[in-house]
Amino acid sequence: MFPSFTGSTRRPRQVNLSGRNSNPFAATTSSRQPLSAQTTQNTVAHAQAERAIRQQERRRPPAAITIQRSWRGYHSRRIARTAWRRDWDAREETDPWSGAPTGVGNSALIPYQSEAACLHQMKLLVHFASPGDRGDVDRLQRFARRYCDSISPTGSACPSNVWIFPLLLLGKLTISVLEDSKLLAASVNVPILLQLLGAIATSIPEQLSSYSMQYYGALRNLALTSGKGNQIYMYEQEVAGKMVIAALLRPKHSRSADAYQGFASQFLRVPGIPVSVLQALSTEMRTEDLTLALGSLLSAPPADNLLEAKGRDDLLWLTAYFLYLYRSTRSDHRSAIDALYVSVLSRLISHLSGEIASRIDATPNTSPADSTISTSASPATRSPLPPFVRAEIMQLVSQDHVSSLLYHAATPNDSTDALPLAERKKGISALAVYALTLLRAFPRRGDEIRMWLIYGAAPVTDAGKSSSIPAIKYYYNAASQTTIYTLVKSDPVRAIGLLNPGARRAAKEPILPERDEQWQIILLFLELYPIVLKVMDDEEFLTGANATDPSDSWTRRSALALEQVKDLSLFLKSLAFSMYWNASEIAGVEEPENKNSIAEYFSGNLAAFSDHHPDAKTPRSREVTMVGLPGMTVQYVKGMVTGLLRMIYERDSRRRFLPSDHWLMTQWFEMDRFISAVVQEEEEKHKIQESYGVDIEDKVDEPSDDESMEEEEEGHDDLIGTQRAQQVRRIERLRRQQRKVSRRKYLESVTPRLEILQNMPFSIPFATRVQIFRQFVLLDQVRRRGTADADLWRFSMMNAHRSEMGKHRAKVRRESIFDDAFNQFYELGEGLKEPIQISFVDKFDTIEEGIDGGGVTKEFLTSVTSEAFNSMNGLDMFVENDQHLLYPNPTAVDERKELLTQASEPEGSAYYNESVRDLLRRFEFMGRIIGKCLYEGILVDIHFAPFFLLKWVLTGGLNAATKESSYRANLNDLRDLDEALYQGLLQLKNYAGNVESLGLSFEVTDTLFPSDHPSTHTSQAPIARTRELYSGGSAVPVTNANRLVYISYMAQHRLSRQPFPQTAAFLKGLATIVAPGWLSMFNQHELQTLVSGTADGIDIADLRRNTQYSGLYAIGDDGLEHPTIRLFWRTVETFSDQDKANLVRFVTSTPRAPLLGFGNLNPKFSIRDGGGDEKRLPTTSTCVNLLKLPLYTDAEVLRERLLYSVRAGAGFDLS
Repeated sequence: MFPSFTGSTRRPRQVNLSGRNSNPFAATTSSRQPLSAQTTQNTVAHAQAERAIRQQERRRPPAAITIQRSWRGYHSRRIARTAWRRDWDAREETDPWSGAPTGVGNSALIPYQSEAACLHQMKLLVHFASPGDRGDVDRLQRFARRYCDSISPTGSACPSNVWIFPLLLLGKLTISVLEDSKLLAASVNVPILLQLLGAIATSIPEQLSSYSMQYYGALRNLALTSGKGNQIYMYEQEVAGKMVIAALLRPKHSRSADAYQGFASQFLRVPGIPVSVLQALSTEMRTEDLTLALGSLLSAPPADNLLEAKGRDDLLWLTAYFLYLYRSTRSDHRSAIDALYVSVLSRLISHLSGEIASRIDATPNTSPADSTISTSASPATRSPLPPFVRAEIMQLVSQDHVSSLLYHAATPNDSTDALPLAERKKGISALAVYALTLLRAFPRRGDEIRMWLIYGAAPVTDAGKSSSIPAIKYYYNAASQTTIYTLVKSDPVRAIGLLNPGARRAAKEPILPERDEQWQIILLFLELYPIVLKVMDDEEFLTGANATDPSDSWTRRSALALEQVKDLSLFLKSLAFSMYWNASEIAGVEEPENKNSIAEYFSGNLAAFSDHHPDAKTPRSREVTMVGLPGMTVQYVKGMVTGLLRMIYERDSRRRFLPSDHWLMTQWFEMDRFISAVVQEEEEKHKIQESYGVDIEDKVDEPSDDESMEEEEEGHDDLIGTQRAQQVRRIERLRRQQRKVSRRKYLESVTPRLEILQNMPFSIPFATRVQIFRQFVLLDQVRRRGTADADLWRFSMMNAHRSEMGKHRAKVRRESIFDDAFNQFYELGEGLKEPIQISFVDKFDTIEEGIDGGGVTKEFLTSVTSEAFNSMNGLDMFVENDQHLLYPNPTAVDERKELLTQASEPEGSAYYNESVRDLLRRFEFMGRIIGKCLYEGILVDIHFAPFFLLKWVLTGGLNAATKESSYRANLNDLRDLDEALYQGLLQLKNYAGNVESLGLSFEVTDTLFPSDHPSTHTSQAPIARTRELYSGGSAVPVTNANRLVYISYMAQHRLSRQPFPQTAAFLKGLATIVAPGWLSMFNQHELQTLVSGTADGIDIADLRRNTQYSGLYAIGDDGLEHPTIRLFWRTVETFSDQDKANLVRFVTSTPRAPLLGFGNLNPKFSIRDGGGDEKRLPTTSTCVNLLKLPLYTDAEVLRERLLYSVRAGAGFDLS
């Protein structure tokens, strides 16, 4: 029984209060429905419905009348057109004006006998003719033949205005026929129609220019769809000796702008216009009007903008034609270049920069096009540029073209000292945009373009006398006089609004007029000045500002005054600081938010959950583009500013010319809590990286194994069926890179202090950075081991992971310490960070005695480094320069390959590759050993060349623009590599004669010594290997114009390319132990201090305060030192600086003090009694920094014995 049953079988009443019919099957024929209930809302709705019905009924009769009128009009027009056609046909059969027959069909036609007859037939034809009626098209062709035979040979305009409107209608009709591809394919007489259109355009060019888009659109359609014969006829068709194409362009009238806009927008997109046609066009048109037309099209709203409406290939052809036509009108490349031309060309090249960069050097791809996936993200699959387009675009980066830009941009002025920007801001701004655009579009020619831009002079006028100043000084003067330069230099906070006007803090500041123009000038200088620094030696940099003699070298005359360099460094420092400290405001990085819903999970959209960790989502960020140039983002500018700032800082580090506190920016930080804040950011950074599951900082440029495999597979494009999979992999790889960049940007926004430490380390005192480095190491040890105490870690590992502990133990023979260390510890990888236990054994496998609370680690590391980096030890992996500073042997890999080739080992074989890889693994292991010393705070007496240390520093710099902020080879670094080569290139740079007479080309000869031991170099003839500095360089002679480019390429080869495999392997091993970001906190000289200690004298008072005593020397309750200890310190204070250093080396194995004093020496400097026999010599255990000092009672005996020991150079077990 249902509980809701009431006992009544009657159906309950259903009350409907909605006013709607609830019966879905009810008829709805009546438009008016009765109300089921009277409510206020229903009444209003009913009244509205009634009003709508009445309005509809009132509109129905007028609508019916309109329909009837339209039909009657159409019917009447149809009848009228039929009558007009009969009349027109009758008049065409017999001329009513003369009564003579006009001819049969389309042959043997006679011209119109009078203007009245021609005008009458024309008016009649344009009234009834329709391009969709094939009969009307035939009538049009008949009239065209008679009309063209009737007009005068001069093609002059008709005698009265009564012809203008009929001719305009006739022109529109002809254009409509030529626009119809179906009619063109149906045997239409294209030549006669073209002749008619040309005649009309010649007669009424001003009126027809209103339809220039349709006019040139029809010509473009004709060129693309008709046969080759018709194309040739169109190009060669002339009316009265003039081209039909140029009919609207030739005369100057009020609508010339419309004509040129139609010509540029429509016809100049036709691919493959013959050069002869372009040459003829250049004589019949005005390029200044074409430039104005393109400027208008490029500035139009997005719906009509040329860049938005046309495809990339069309724009490439348009740009090529524009370049050809403009160049054809300039008889001399030194003639004035219009600023508007530069602006228009900049807009076009800027929009096409990505297309040009990816296709300018592309080769034809013959792989089957079996994929429908867009390949726009894959430059490797782009087709090469058409030959004509490539040839014209390459003209942009010719030396004459680029070098002439500055000459035309610089307007002579009254003073060379004050170059007011207002007078020439248009010229220099246009030059800046154009130059920056070229650099974006031609990245492989970037150095050459920069060199040509600065290898010249700007004309000026001083007191009525014409003179010139070096280009780079001109750029600097223009940049330094901008408002942005002044504001940023004085206050870093002002840079926020100037970089991103949409930033929150910038909303309160007034908008700076001409912001983009000023940034363009500044950015051009920032692009060019690094090139000057690369080829300028220190002497020229420091003293060249006063060079006035014309015989001085170009680089000497280009040197800025030191006061200008100081101002520039202040500007760069403020700008870089703001870009790192306020990264989130400037770049617009927002906090990540999780938009994933539970519905997405159950709907199968797992990608959203797999790409994001719940603890760290990908941030939503927008890329801020500066000055409207593709690729000129805030991130790119940040890298460019950082790179130039560090180049100036490196100059100041080598030879001080700025105040000692110039680089510090401690006033912007709370220094009392700076270290703790940085350590907290490092922890936060590690958490974010762990949540992503990848290291997004240091592995950007190193492809994974999967990516390497993908690249290898992409080399087999001729395999059918593989292109789709390759494109999918490319797209996925691009997405991974985009996610990585987005995450990195978020990381930069939440760790501003770390970013400043890694990219602007000089803004923080050196001592503070050393403390931060040690804190980072301590944090990493606690994170990895759970404790920073090595003994506690060993104890835990012995109890829980005995097998793992065994990997950290090794027996090492002193006669082959490096090989034993490599064989036993290489596989540890990052595990080398943990404590290791070493047992030294002799040739009989007997373990040496030693004291080390767990192993002679320090003795082991110092011994390994001593053997590995000794240039005469037989390894030949590191070599010395003239100052006995070490760097990787640049020819090590090439010599190994040569040895394998001499042994008849085929290149690419398994043994060949394994032998080369083994050499690189040894370099990598050497990097790990140095990293282990840095990690443990162990000083080693190894000294590296500054240019090599500089590569350590720049490994962990700005990750978003590594090419801009990473190591840049320069002429000054060559001095540390090869003094003779440096002097030779210096002479070449300053050579006053014709450099081409020296017979140099862009190639280099490397000398190899393929031997197993360096001592055999003298007995075996060296082998010369000649390489091109760039593709095709052997055919390019070195001239006065390109010698700076040659010097730049030579420096890159010797410092970067030749030693790249060895250096990369070493840095990889170093980064395994010490994070590259930690190393980037120091400059090259500070890193050397970090490796081997400070070069300052030994502070005996500091050493005494931080010395521990044991045995009989232990300090008792009275706090007094043992008499022998007091005697020892009095004696040591009388030592020379060299003997003090020898004493420290005797005990600690390195002659230098720790970075922050002996209080940071680990283990502590210790002294223990060595027995009562005063005839014994002092001995040491360098592994624990322990001096065993006998109980001497006589000062002379102590001095004699101690000096003998420290000068002997021995240590362990000396007695």
